[in-house]
Amino acid sequence: MRSARCVTERGRRVRRRAADGAAVVDFVLVLIVLVPLFLGIFQVALVLHVRNTLTAAASEGARYAATVDRPLGAGEARTRGQISGALAERFARSVHAHAATVHGAPGVEVDVSAAVPALGLWGPAVELHVSGHAVEEVAP
Repeated sequence: MRSARCVTERGRRVRRRAADGAAVVDFVLVLIVLVPLFLGIFQVALVLHVRNTLTAAASEGARYAATVDRPLGAGEARTRGQISGALAERFARSVHAHAATVHGAPGVEVDVSAAVPALGLWGPAVELHVSGHAVEEVAP
């Protein structure tokens, strides 16, 4: 009987040894799926944040340039200041304001073009083109 116990104990030990390291393998397999998923979600969030910030800055610059007695250059400067303050100066390199027709009324349009890196802060860039519109105010 004693030898049967030893076999059982030895069998348990062998089984326990076979399972050693399985947690590490499982952890690595899960990381292979989760890390790219997390980085992809992070990248989409980064691009959306930059796009929304550029759109808001372009709209603010257009509204600023559309007020009475303000030149178009003031709208460009306002847009550049908004972008530089919220993101980085490199996103404010291509800002252009021009007169436009907004729903049949005279207005101002501010266009912003920027490149957002596709891999976090490095890598090939995704080009974003956004614009903001505002109807010009007329002096009384």
